[in-house]
Amino acid sequence: MDLVIGPLDLTAHVDEALAVQAVAFGLGPDEVAVRRQIVIRHMTHPGARALGATTGGRLVGFVYGMPNDRTHWWSTVVEPYLRAQGNDHWLDDSFVITELHVHPAHQNRGAGRALITAITDTATQPRSILSAIDTESPARALYRSLGYQDLARRVLFPSAPRPYAVMGAPLPLLRK
Repeated sequence: MDLVIGPLDLTAHVDEALAVQAVAFGLGPDEVAVRRQIVIRHMTHPGARALGATTGGRLVGFVYGMPNDRTHWWSTVVEPYLRAQGNDHWLDDSFVITELHVHPAHQNRGAGRALITAITDTATQPRSILSAIDTESPARALYRSLGYQDLARRVLFPSAPRPYAVMGAPLPLLRK
């Protein structure tokens, strides 16, 4: 079936989106409940927007993000790591990719690339930042192919079991 990328009312479809994230990221019901509240809160931030990937009318992937704000929790956690690398300026005038997830049955078919390029193509900021688990993975390879580079590694988020990397890319993203 054809993949359709389009605007997603994430607040209205939060449970569908989190079901995709739970499978893609291996989340249990308690983690999903916590993330549900976070997603709903994030979507109230100025400039926050989301896109979905559907096939046959079924949500199989989503991305959401917003203009970065140094007062947001994520920025306060990553700022010391970025500063230590001389990269804290990336927190200013950036569009942050908050979440990007594709159901495993639909991965490696271009959905993630289509979602992230579509959402950043409409950003007014000159660059994009995100965090990803700090291991070599298909997700990190995708981000690198789009022009993202490591800005800080071994970033520890409270309660996260593994370290993350913060990555950044100038916009528009590379097309390969």
